[in-house]
Amino acid sequence: MDTPDAVMARIAQGQGRAVAGDREGARHIFEEVWHALQGSGDTAPDPLHVVTLAHYMADVQTDPAEELRWDLRALRAADSLTDDRARAHHPSLSVAGFYPSLHLNAAAAHHALGQSAEARHHLDRAAENCGSLAEDGYGRMIRGAITRLRDELDATGRSGRDCRTAGAE
Repeated sequence: MDTPDAVMARIAQGQGRAVAGDREGARHIFEEVWHALQGSGDTAPDPLHVVTLAHYMADVQTDPAEELRWDLRALRAADSLTDDRARAHHPSLSVAGFYPSLHLNAAAAHHALGQSAEARHHLDRAAENCGSLAEDGYGRMIRGAITRLRDELDATGRSGRDCRTAGAE
């Protein structure tokens, strides 16, 4: 990163609070950043800022419906994010790498709301995008979470795909 991104730095501060267990403090920072991103409305906010903020904001919600709202906002922002913009922030980033986690989170929120069909839809999208994940700790964590959520859904209904079977049809 040639120039520091103050918005991403502020989001990172909020995420630091969330990781430390201060969900309310994190939510406060994220709300502050969200309002700043909305600005005057003359220009659209940077999709990288929106996807990152919405992804983390979802995690600090106490209401599953609010969590889902933020998860879906993150997915919409990812759809308008480019690899060039993601790599400008960090050379290792690609938009495709965002989708497994974003869809997994949407699936989990739908599941928490008792919306099994919607949960399966997003879980299938997460599994379909697993190929973009590296074979590292993060990739294993996301793949494992997809499999665990699939197992939970399967315990209450029909079976579906996971990272091991997506694309094998």
